[in-house]
Amino acid sequence: MATMRTLFLNPPSYEGFDGGAGARYQARREIKSFWYPTWLAQPAALIPNSKIIDAPADDLDLEEVLRRARGFELCVIHTSTPSFDNDAKVAEALKKQNPDMRIGFVGAHVAVLPEESLKAAPVLDFVGREEFDFTLKEVAEGRPYEQIAGLSFRKDDEIVHNPDRTLIADMDALPSVLDVYKRDLTIENYYIGYLKHPYLSLYTGRGCPARCSFCLWPQTVGGHVYRTKSASAVIAEMAKAQRMFPQVKEFFFDDDTFTADLTRAAEIAKGLGKLGITWSCNSRANVPFEYLKIFKDNGLRLLLVGYESGNQQILNNIKKGVRVDIAREFTRNCRKLGIIIHGTFILGLPGETKETIEESIKFACALNVDTIQVSLAAAYPGTELYRQAMTNKWYDDSVLVRNDGTQSAAIQYPHLKAAEIEAGVKRFYSKFYARPTPILRMLVSMAKDPIERRRRLREGKEFLNYLRGRQEPAASRTAAPPVEKDVRPTAAV
Repeated sequence: MATMRTLFLNPPSYEGFDGGAGARYQARREIKSFWYPTWLAQPAALIPNSKIIDAPADDLDLEEVLRRARGFELCVIHTSTPSFDNDAKVAEALKKQNPDMRIGFVGAHVAVLPEESLKAAPVLDFVGREEFDFTLKEVAEGRPYEQIAGLSFRKDDEIVHNPDRTLIADMDALPSVLDVYKRDLTIENYYIGYLKHPYLSLYTGRGCPARCSFCLWPQTVGGHVYRTKSASAVIAEMAKAQRMFPQVKEFFFDDDTFTADLTRAAEIAKGLGKLGITWSCNSRANVPFEYLKIFKDNGLRLLLVGYESGNQQILNNIKKGVRVDIAREFTRNCRKLGIIIHGTFILGLPGETKETIEESIKFACALNVDTIQVSLAAAYPGTELYRQAMTNKWYDDSVLVRNDGTQSAAIQYPHLKAAEIEAGVKRFYSKFYARPTPILRMLVSMAKDPIERRRRLREGKEFLNYLRGRQEPAASRTAAPPVEKDVRPTAAV
């Protein structure tokens, strides 16, 4: 069946804006970094005659995106709550250039608010809800919208919502994203401070059994059942990745919780060990020692661990399902085995006070993990935290991202203002990284590797500017250029 020439677009907005991580952290970070646009690569792998343009990672402005978009019949844009208005403007520019182009949005925001999204952006022809891979495949095949499950669309002056699409049960049915990465992405443009460069990330499964009230994907798109590719399929895919990308120094599994199925994770680890692959993954802070040892013995370098808070009541409030004492034991076990930990924390969750902020800072310093990320609590539509915040009037959804592209505190409480939470983030970073141990770690790694040294010096400058409040305003990447009508198909660049 012939398919439309389909463009999957991670749109430009402002310099350094990381859209690859979806709406989990849709903003400039303290240190510039870019995640892979895996949620777009997966449907692109299903659709012949398609292409990804990742404007943020490739540093493309709107004018260049429009030039490259000529000749495409269908454009799918991955959007989020804080980027929606910007992305709608990009869609308008695309439509102005080519009025016949069909344009749709996907992502957690439109999955939860399909009607509101279509009304807010009249330029849109449709939105793909829930898990949208096969929904987009059917759109690209030219099927009538009325017959496509999981689609919301315009029909005359009405907005129509088709029945939901069933979540994919057989994840092995999805093709690998590796060929799309090789074809469309520049691997060296993706970098994360705590991962070796260049790195490559992908998903081996979707969904998460945890019930964290703030976490976006399980509550909007992925669901609470961890649906996975078979261990044999993952091992075969990683062997292929090793051949295709010999320059990659580390592979990262971006499943919400790769360690949710420990038996499977151990089987995959043993296969990766035979391949000699260095790998990392997301993990909860409760993996038993015996599994950590299997992972470490078979190439695991780093775990990205969501500690969130050092206060047990806050963890209970957000349904984290992990005890502080277990997290401490887990961290000690990782240190014994030589597993590096990048710990993530969130300030401003329900129950936060000035005292609990200090408790979390002391907790992180006592854990002595290798690196940290401290985020502001963000209540995205579709999450339990969003419902709580709206009910209790904690939330201002107009300030998720500032004009300079950095994350802003959208949640505050009668006893704890947004400015106090934001100040807590900088204090958290300062107290953690000003200690002798993190400084020594950094100096040792820089002394061993000149590439690492140059990278850390750049990141250090960016980080110090953040702490001092001297970040330069982000340059806009969406200044509207003169638009010429796309009157005939041309070869995509």
